[in-house]
Amino acid sequence: MTQGPNKAMAENEKCKDLGEKRGRLTTILALSTLISAFGSSFQYGYNVAVINSPAPQMQQFYNTTYLERYKTEMGQNLLTLLWSLSVSMYPLGGFFGSLMVAPLVNHLGRKGTLLFNNIFSIVPAVMMGVSEVANSYEIIIVARFIVGICAGLSSNVVPMYLGELSPKNLRGALGVVPQLFITIGILSAQVLGIRNILGNSEGWPLMLGLTGIPALIELLLLPFFPESPRYMLIQKGNEKKAKKALQRLRGWDDVDAEMTEMRLEDQSERAEGRLTVFSLLSQRSLRWQLISVVIMNMGQQLSGVNAIYYYADSIYSSAGVNENDVQFVTVGTGAVNVVMTVAAVFIVEKSGRRLLLLLGFGICCAACVLLTIALSLQERVSWMPYISIACVIIYVMGHAIGPSPIPNVVTTEMFRQSARSAAFMVSGSVHWLSNFTVGLVFPFMERGLGPYSFIVFAVICLLTLVYVWLVVPETKKKTFLEVSQMFGKRNKVEIKLGDSDLPLKDSKEIREIRRRSQPSERTGSL
Repeated sequence: MTQGPNKAMAENEKCKDLGEKRGRLTTILALSTLISAFGSSFQYGYNVAVINSPAPQMQQFYNTTYLERYKTEMGQNLLTLLWSLSVSMYPLGGFFGSLMVAPLVNHLGRKGTLLFNNIFSIVPAVMMGVSEVANSYEIIIVARFIVGICAGLSSNVVPMYLGELSPKNLRGALGVVPQLFITIGILSAQVLGIRNILGNSEGWPLMLGLTGIPALIELLLLPFFPESPRYMLIQKGNEKKAKKALQRLRGWDDVDAEMTEMRLEDQSERAEGRLTVFSLLSQRSLRWQLISVVIMNMGQQLSGVNAIYYYADSIYSSAGVNENDVQFVTVGTGAVNVVMTVAAVFIVEKSGRRLLLLLGFGICCAACVLLTIALSLQERVSWMPYISIACVIIYVMGHAIGPSPIPNVVTTEMFRQSARSAAFMVSGSVHWLSNFTVGLVFPFMERGLGPYSFIVFAVICLLTLVYVWLVVPETKKKTFLEVSQMFGKRNKVEIKLGDSDLPLKDSKEIREIRRRSQPSERTGSL
């Protein structure tokens, strides 16, 4: 008589142990994350900052080349135009790269797209490396556009890939890793840009060309790691390959419950089919998810973060920092950025996504206001430049824990498989257009508004904070179907389980469906 309860308790313990194993960071999952993030996301950050420190030497090269060709010096307006193109072609390429996301990830897969994307890194790396020998600044401008395409693809595909590889309890932490490698890329470019290293007239071509090395490493290593199981099952219908990939990622054989969850997601959206961008825009069930993604990405970029990265040296110079010390202050800011992003990796699953967004935008808003005051008073107060530097560092800290890493994590979680590629295409386009706008407009804002230009960024941070507070729900440790259910109420639609036509009420019902549809016996572990 007592064997029944004991057996039930044993089964409960077995299920508990099963859940814990599914949530672990296995070697395959960790290496897939590191290789894809280093090979792709690192380049995004590296190319944001790579032309910052050697800017005077590169502009001198533009002048010298023009003089050799036309026997006259380049006018200041033409030099400003060419340099603005060198900076802004990168985010413009990122925009076009984002437009390629949906067709590529649907046809080549997530991993396949990352491998294909290395073309857009290796080719421009060679072009920029030989630009001085070829006496052509046009090569640099074209190469910046091409490597921008690489960044536009990687900034969307890497979070999508990792989000689909990860168990739900690690999705947030692993989703922040791409942003961590972006910040490491920025810091690496800042360190190499020190004048005694490569930020000089001899070293800048090599510095620009180094962006191809991570691409080569990814090209050699990533083929040995799994494609997204969700892509293989839901979009390709290859259950055998999906299950094999999931077993490698989880580190043991019994992945039946997770396979069932993916089948439920497939059934619930089967009627919709694969959504294009245009059909995504017209889907009532995805209306608030789409609005939220657009608002968060606009807030992320229009909050002024890339104004600081693109023009960090000029900001510190205007803050009164000695010219010889500017490069070291810039490196210090990059190091702070990396440290805070590492912190976000470890706290995102405990604190949640929403709290980090609210905290980050709040800190950025306050820092922009204080920076405006500090820059306004620095000519009258001798110690005010130090306050300006502190404000920039506080801003970077705030952005690194929330606005920088979290929007891509949330984008992955807000959309199911059929809509995810189109959603990333929209979010990426908004991201890069906003990035391009800031890079193009900020020099004119700085000239026209002076220190008050950061008030504009403060207002944008505040508006984004208010929207997140009112609309964006917490998505941590939720399945993709559960998140769809949360937004279903706001969209005034009911998410149903495909053919069964039953609403998916909560996670308990999901677990019950899994329990009834799959055998409970474990099949072993790797």
